[in-house]
Amino acid sequence: MTDFIGLVWAGMVSGCLYAMGAIGIVLIYKSSNVVNFAHGNLAGLAAFLVYGFTAGVFAQMAWAPAVLLTLAIMAAVMAATCLLIAPLVFKSDLTSTIATLGVGLVAQGATQLLFGSNVVSMDLPLPRWRMDLGLLRVSAYDLAVIGVTALVIGLLYLLIERTRIGIAFRAVSANPFASRVCGLNLRRAHMFSWVVAGLLGLVASLLIVPTTFLSSTSVASFMLQAFAAAVVGGFSSLPGAVLGGIFIGVLMNLLSFYVAAEFNNTYVLLTILLVLNAFPKGVLAVRGGARV
Repeated sequence: MTDFIGLVWAGMVSGCLYAMGAIGIVLIYKSSNVVNFAHGNLAGLAAFLVYGFTAGVFAQMAWAPAVLLTLAIMAAVMAATCLLIAPLVFKSDLTSTIATLGVGLVAQGATQLLFGSNVVSMDLPLPRWRMDLGLLRVSAYDLAVIGVTALVIGLLYLLIERTRIGIAFRAVSANPFASRVCGLNLRRAHMFSWVVAGLLGLVASLLIVPTTFLSSTSVASFMLQAFAAAVVGGFSSLPGAVLGGIFIGVLMNLLSFYVAAEFNNTYVLLTILLVLNAFPKGVLAVRGGARV
């Protein structure tokens, strides 16, 4: 019983990371019907940039200015990516989705060119604190992940619900044609989703790294679970991305412990196939039904 509770807790912590990655994927899909397969590689590049600014590759900076500088760089990179793919979005959803594969390969190549293919380690500036709460062992890292995820989701909610660009994003997501007729700038809404997704990817990748190693492919591999979370929750549902992330985190932890850890990617792919067959639009989308 102690193992089970601990696994569920650890899965919820991992699920928060998957949720942040899934939210970025869903944001872009909701605004432009593009599945961004470059999300993991771009997030990995962002993590390496922070490593470069803090470990002496580019500079020897403190964490706070390094993260802020990387946020600015990633905002510019995501804006440039959006501008590059923008002409394709209005021609074909499939073509623009395939183009993201090319962007992902470019991002991976840039990472290897700048930092090489070696595996590096990067620790968050967190205290090594642990506490037992009944059957649970809670660490400073666990609380940081949950706290940052709650803060990010709260800020994103306010941004989408209470700002003009957020309202425009919701309108474009609901009905692009009507939004265009009403004079809304679709490209601006697309830009908003790409930039926010890139910033979420950076935050998620920094929190991912302490649980694994950092290489040109490690974050992208981790983001496969985020893609599964988006599938489970539905590509049209931001709350579904959060719930899907937690579900995938708990499920993967239980399967890894009770079955075999070396088949993690197999579990993810099987979950995606099962969900797509049973609930093509996502579990939450089906439960919500349609409004008549």
